Amino acid sequence: MAAMVRMTEEDFNALRAAAATLEHPGLAARLGNIVGRPIELVGRALPEAASKAVAAATTKALNAALAVALRTIEKEPKAASRLLHKALAAASGAVGGGFGLAALPVELPISTIIMLRSIGDVARSEGEDLADPESAIACLQVFALGTRDGEANAAESAYFAVRGLLAKSIAEAARFIAERGVLAEGAPVLVRFIAQIASRFGVVVTQKLAAQAVPVIGALGGAAVNYAFIDHFQEVARAHFVVRRLERRYGKSAVRDAYDRFCCETKAAA
Repeated sequence: MAAMVRMTEEDFNALRAAAATLEHPGLAARLGNIVGRPIELVGRALPEAASKAVAAATTKALNAALAVALRTIEKEPKAASRLLHKALAAASGAVGGGFGLAALPVELPISTIIMLRSIGDVARSEGEDLADPESAIACLQVFALGTRDGEANAAESAYFAVRGLLAKSIAEAARFIAERGVLAEGAPVLVRFIAQIASRFGVVVTQKLAAQAVPVIGALGGAAVNYAFIDHFQEVARAHFVVRRLERRYGKSAVRDAYDRFCCETKAAA
């Protein structure tokens, strides 16, 4: 607790805001507002083939994003270009809105790479060194943090619980990349890491697909859905890398104690 007292008011408030974002990601509600009905109801109308298509597309998208992340993200720090990435993602979403499930294998890798570049910008702005494979891997980790998969077991969906579940895979993947590079295709350690991320990322991809599958959504609605999609992950990324920045400054245990206190306060007020 003494370490928490030394936290500046600015950092304390930043952590509180990060906790609110990470514990209550609200993409489903935002998509429901766009299509005019609860996204869960829309999702029930998706064809059976959708789940297989989502699984294949998310794995393909994350593998492409991993390669692009470590190849092309510039290393020097600069301000996050949020609007540019949103515009590009919205444009790719217009394609998805026009062609639906058939476009997913093409559109999702494009929008995922755009989102990852945006996440990388956010990471740099919070002091991450993307020359470090662990920091680059932490950018992909964001895709696993954007959902509360399985509301019945909320403890497993909490931010630090998800980080704990992924910790071993992230450490192994970062070590492998540092030693051998990301382009060693089919390496079990990378396959395992991507599979863990994809299982959670697929939940929000399904929500996105459900929104784009609404008959009246069209290209314009598809662009709006992708805009909400990337805005959601930018918010999650900002919160995630705020937590990591404060952990570097104050230590992991002090940040975790403060974070847990915020969560307890929120639950008590509910």
